Amino acid sequence: MIGEIDFYGVFVPSVLVLMLVAYLVSLAGRWVFERLGLYRFIWHRSIFDLGIYVIVLGGVVILSQRL
Repeated sequence: MIGEIDFYGVFVPSVLVLMLVAYLVSLAGRWVFERLGLYRFIWHRSIFDLGIYVIVLGGVVILSQRL
């Protein structure tokens, strides 16, 4: 993994791009959880969402390392 990505002359840290991808995936996951009604089984929704985001971010980082 390189340290920076050139975006029209602006160097963006690659971790920022990975965090954005993980955020979009976790947004989709939140929508699915909301539609299926799974949040009624969750004690603290914001802590659960943060945990899901961290897990997804770890998966995205591992996946980017393998590609």
